Amino acid sequence: MQKIVGIKFKSVGKIYFFDPGQIYLRVGDNVIVETARGQEYGTVASKVRSVQEDTLKHPVKPVIRKGTPEDAVTNENNLRKAVDAMKICQQQIEKDGLAMKLVRAEYTFDSSKVIFYFTADGRIDFRELVKELASIFRIRIELRQIGVRDEAKLMGGIGCCGRELCCNKWLGDFEPVSIKMAKEQGLSLNPGKISGICGRLLCCLQYEHENYECVLKQMPALGDKVRTPDGNGTVQKLNVLAEKVTVDFGEDGVRDYDKESVKILERKKKNKNGKSAQPQEVNSEELDAQELKELAQLSKEE
Repeated sequence: MQKIVGIKFKSVGKIYFFDPGQIYLRVGDNVIVETARGQEYGTVASKVRSVQEDTLKHPVKPVIRKGTPEDAVTNENNLRKAVDAMKICQQQIEKDGLAMKLVRAEYTFDSSKVIFYFTADGRIDFRELVKELASIFRIRIELRQIGVRDEAKLMGGIGCCGRELCCNKWLGDFEPVSIKMAKEQGLSLNPGKISGICGRLLCCLQYEHENYECVLKQMPALGDKVRTPDGNGTVQKLNVLAEKVTVDFGEDGVRDYDKESVKILERKKKNKNGKSAQPQEVNSEELDAQELKELAQLSKEE
């Protein structure tokens, strides 16, 4: 068995596991750990536990010691130095005329290296910039290109719901999000309504996706012929959250039924892609070329 403890290096972010050894640790304790980048200052995010060694993907590095008040001061100094490093790096980027957007700078705990995070539309040749920065800071320099979702996670902001961004406040890792999720939830495929400030599909489309899939398996599809307590009709609309089916009886109008009250008589023929229609699905032919292009852009994964 291997003892492990979860450590976070940012208030919101991935939890990494380390070997606590004989050190007694509680959630919230600050620690110094050994990482691939060198020694880092982190916070205990999950309690110590024992796991089977074969369940670990990589050998765990050790917790060196508990953090001290002096370590906390060093960490604060590093944060202040990072602000100045950002200004210097931005000046050099403008001087060199590089098409890149600087997002954040970070010092390692021992100040042996400074890492600059940036976004750019394509590949950037920043070799000269690294040389210039190395001559200024006299330490190791690393420039790391990140995607727009990671930029939003680092910078934070307010989402279309009026709350702080999930990725910046509590979301650890990004989960894949697709246009299919928006379709199954009956949402408009208007790019402006299903995209976040990062310009990609809203992460929250994934939160209830599993529930929608589970309920949809128990419901007829749009266009199916069904039997109801009031006769036979055609499914016109689905309300997945309420688990209601709206049935069209032609001249006799439309009525809503619980999904248990509706029996499928005949499935609607599948579309050219071999798929049944989704709730309130928008035909791609109804979208103009620009909207289709924007939808394709939204689905890109970093």
